[in-house]
Parts: sequence; C-alpha cells; structure tokens
Amino acid sequence: MERIEQLNAKAANLDAVGIIKLAFDQFSSKVTFATSLGEEDQVIIDMIAEAAPGIEVFTLDTGRLFAETYDLMAKNQKKYGKLNFKIYYPDTQRVEEMVRTKGINLFYESVENRKLCCHVRKVEPLQRALGPMDAWMVGLRRDQAVTRASLQPVEWDEANQKIKFNPLYNWSLDQVRDYIRQNKVDISPLHAQGFVSIGCAPCTRAIKPGEDIRAGRWWWEEPEQKECGLHNNPKWKGSKK
Repeated sequence: MERIEQLNAKAANLDAVGIIKLAFDQFSSKVTFATSLGEEDQVIIDMIAEAAPGIEVFTLDTGRLFAETYDLMAKNQKKYGKLNFKIYYPDTQRVEEMVRTKGINLFYESVENRKLCCHVRKVEPLQRALGPMDAWMVGLRRDQAVTRASLQPVEWDEANQKIKFNPLYNWSLDQVRDYIRQNKVDISPLHAQGFVSIGCAPCTRAIKPGEDIRAGRWWWEEPEQKECGLHNNPKWKGSKK
C-alpha cells in the first residue's frame, strides 16, 4: 500500500504520457501494456511508441474476436514496428472441455457460465502474460462503468498481485476521440457503427443513443456484474508493495 501511495503522489500532477513514463522509469522491462484494441488502448499504444517504446505490448486472442479486431492488430504491428507485440491464447484443452460440457454459447445461459468463459479465454492467458512482470498498464477510465468510478492513476491489483497503471483514468471519451483525430490513430471501424467497448463478438453489440457506454457488453446482465475478471476493483489489503 505504501508503494501505491508513493506512486500516486508522483502521478497526481502528471498527464497520461507522464504516467506512462513514470511506469517505465519505475519498472523498465517489468511493466507491460495490455490492449484489447479499443479506442483508449489505441491512444496508449500511440503514446508508448513515442514516449516509452521499451514497454512491451500484449493482447489476448480469445478465439471469439471480431474480424475487424484482427485487422487492427495487423495495422498496429506494421505501424508501430519498433514495439514488442505479443499475443496470448487460451489453453486449448480448457476451451475444448468447457465447450464440450457447457456448450459453444454457454455465456448466454448464466452469469456463472459467462464468467467461466471469460476466465478460460481471458483471465488465465492474462495471468501467463503477467507472470514475469511487476506492473501492468491498461486503458481504463472512470466514466466507463459504475465499477470503475473510483479509479486511481495507480492501483494494486490484488488478483494478480501486480501494480496497475491507468494513464487515462480521468479522461473523458471526448478527450480520447480528440486525441485519435489529432494524431491520426487507427481504430476499429466498428466504433463508427455504434460500438464503444469492443470485446468478443458474441458478447458485444452496438449501443443505442443515450445508453451507457458499457451497455453493449454482456447486455443481458446487470451493470454491477459487467466485469470479466481482468479488471475487478483492486484492493490494497494484504499488499506488500
């Protein structure tokens, strides 16, 4: 907890690029950036390429992504060739067992099933990606969801026992899109079709005018349940950092 407080004190007056530099200055090759290739993540990749290209970038290929997401992965690899990109996949045997016992679209049947699918396809690969790291960075923002309203620039990730950096924690969606326009950042064409938060294809839809920006993710569930296990609210209790 003391380490987190110290880092937050340093991050308090920093902009997003400053927080990215702080993460690299503090952890060097032991900090990594997890991207799901959404608008926020594309902004952070662009910033990393300019300010801290030594930060590793990885994504999770769940096997159920949109074709547009794969196209954007390919664009990133070409445009930001100096960055170290890694792609992690779920364990084949775990996926096969889950689909055999629960069905191919098990996530529609219950929150428990959906969280199982997220765990197998996302959480376990994430844990492998984070294994050798001391810290990671993500594109979370406070106004994305009720579960993220108290987000801080630096937090303790209890589940993974890592420090987590949130460079865009206090950004609005308008700020994100302004940066994209001004810096000609590539984004998924799905955003123009009403998709805001883009995950797996079966679990993501476009939102309607006036809907919450997370309404398109697991739309059959209540808002307070809409986390996949990657970004549950961190807790400092028990932290030795």
